[in-house]
Amino acid sequence: MYYVIRYSGPFGFIKPWTAVRDSKTFSQQFLTPSIVEGIRQKLEVSSILRHKLKYSSISIQQEQTQPRGWEKKTKSKEMIRSLSILERGVMIEPQLYLAFETEEDAEKASKQHICLCRNEDVLLPDTELLRMEESDFNDLNGFELHFEENEKSFLVGFNRFDNAKPMYGWLEVTGKPVLGL
Repeated sequence: MYYVIRYSGPFGFIKPWTAVRDSKTFSQQFLTPSIVEGIRQKLEVSSILRHKLKYSSISIQQEQTQPRGWEKKTKSKEMIRSLSILERGVMIEPQLYLAFETEEDAEKASKQHICLCRNEDVLLPDTELLRMEESDFNDLNGFELHFEENEKSFLVGFNRFDNAKPMYGWLEVTGKPVLGL
């Protein structure tokens, strides 16, 4: 039996580890092992068994940035920082289902907000605790990264909680994870 809490919010962005400073980046559509571990630590629960993520659409939003360095203009005798515009493909109305092993962990999690990766991407819990068999969770629409290495796996980043160890997983897409507006 899984004890499941559904979180939702107006928008969310999960920066892919390969993005660094790409001029156009779409949100990653799954949670990596280190993201799940960060959420687990924030919620102060013993474990998060599984997750499923779905959303309504992707919206391209612009972000103005400045590099860390300064440029010296010798003729005008000034120091300037150039500006750049980055485009982010942000998930609209993300919904995240988290499955817990115990009812106590789920109850604790149901009283707290989470963030996918950025502090501004707040997701709030539903008040209803869902009890599901594993097969019912399997049938939920969504993207889920399975944290294991096999022939379908790919590199999803480096684990910030485990000495930057490479993280691998394989993506399962169930049903219709992009709901449309």
